[in-house]
Amino acid sequence: MKKKLTVPFIPSLDEISLEDVNHTLEGKAPKQSIEHVNWSKEFPYAPITEFFVARSEKYLYVSYSVHGNCLRAVNSTNNSPVWEDSCVEFFAQIPGKSGYYNFEINCIGTCLAAGRESRESATHFSDEQISRIRRFASAGTKPFHELQGMFHWVVTVAIPFDLLGLDGQHLPEKIYANFYKCADASSLPHYLSWSPINLPKPNFHCPEFFGELYF
Repeated sequence: MKKKLTVPFIPSLDEISLEDVNHTLEGKAPKQSIEHVNWSKEFPYAPITEFFVARSEKYLYVSYSVHGNCLRAVNSTNNSPVWEDSCVEFFAQIPGKSGYYNFEINCIGTCLAAGRESRESATHFSDEQISRIRRFASAGTKPFHELQGMFHWVVTVAIPFDLLGLDGQHLPEKIYANFYKCADASSLPHYLSWSPINLPKPNFHCPEFFGELYF
């Protein structure tokens, strides 16, 4: 069953540091879990991953909190293969549009962002566009090879609505979206989603399984 979520309007988020957003959203936004292990036979590992989503007039805020084994952050340049690292992701589709957007951020805040027609057909955001995506990463910003142990880390992003082709003052009733946790090249690869995916092998590029975010 597709997930549904109402996104609270919290204008004061624009006035605080991104580092404080996750704590601020406690009690003001519903906490969600990225817990669907869609390919449990091949990839059973499931780090505890939760997130909040909220908005102001300018930004859509998504704040992730992850507890799990291993931490990898090899990629440090825009649009590099961050999905191979300890990574969280947000995919969105605007009603009436055939394409969708994907935002993938590793645990040090490196971002891949694109407008897509499919997994293979993408127009990646420019460095200037990506620079407008505000980011906080509790693990710092310097790359590192995989670390072993138990880790807790937070990534918070503020995505300008205009990068989604939206006017924050005149939003549609809803958009379609999914939230993911992955780490393809880690010693414990995994592929978790917020809204479940019914496909035979890992694939996040499937708008037909997106949930609904209501504004």
